[in-house]
Amino acid sequence: MKIAVTGATGQLGSLVVEQLKKRVASENLVALVRSPEKAAKLGIEARAFDYNQPEGLSDALNGIDRLVLISGSEIGQRARQHANVIKAAKKAGVQWIVYTSLLHADTSSLNLAGEHIATEKALKESGIAHTVLRNGWYTENYTASIEGALGAGAFVGSAGDGKISSATRADYAEAAAVAVTDERHKGKVYELAGDKAYTLTDLAAEISKQSGKDLPYNNLPEAEYANILKNVGLPDMFAEAIASWDTGASKGDLFDDSRQLSQLIGRPTTPLADTVKAALK
Repeated sequence: MKIAVTGATGQLGSLVVEQLKKRVASENLVALVRSPEKAAKLGIEARAFDYNQPEGLSDALNGIDRLVLISGSEIGQRARQHANVIKAAKKAGVQWIVYTSLLHADTSSLNLAGEHIATEKALKESGIAHTVLRNGWYTENYTASIEGALGAGAFVGSAGDGKISSATRADYAEAAAVAVTDERHKGKVYELAGDKAYTLTDLAAEISKQSGKDLPYNNLPEAEYANILKNVGLPDMFAEAIASWDTGASKGDLFDDSRQLSQLIGRPTTPLADTVKAALK
């Protein structure tokens, strides 16, 4: 049995590989990446794999039984890219696909949801056995801003009092590894999120506690927050997208209290305090 992971050198993909190596012999793992030479550090077979080049995908999937399809990073291109992979997987005889989707993708107001729903539909139509892991927010999406926030004297956003049930990439990576190595998860759709929700006010308070600096949370209108992100160098479209996701958080799009993630991995999800501590090192 061979298991392949797309985007295996990415932030999530590399952690999925790390978790799979604890469960599966390395010779039965394959990294599917744009640049195989960059995957040497993973210690497993690497094959060239580009979502945008459909003509070579089925050959790269030759002999693969199970596929962890990690959603691409090019927003606006992903539905097409994922469809390319699914078609190639069917042609190559892949037996099972585990896909990383978006928390409550079928009801979410986030502009990310459409491409994930399109991919979930393509999976159903393919006839390939599949599992959908609807991943919530990464805690790192917020803790990556800690240094800048401390420098600016405030943590800013547009999430209001919205509850955020985030978890770490390592938590989600473990879930993917658990799911793809146990056939009991075939055909399931999981809503994955952190055990304990927090607001950005709570996050700012935790940063203040650990850093010893008073860091308030300043809630801003979406357009104003987007302008701040543009002023620190983010491309306009990305800045506007980030601000809109915060607004989505204010509407509950990043909240889930089902604890399906901790149930799947058999342990509590990583506490916010631990992720803040790691970011402050």
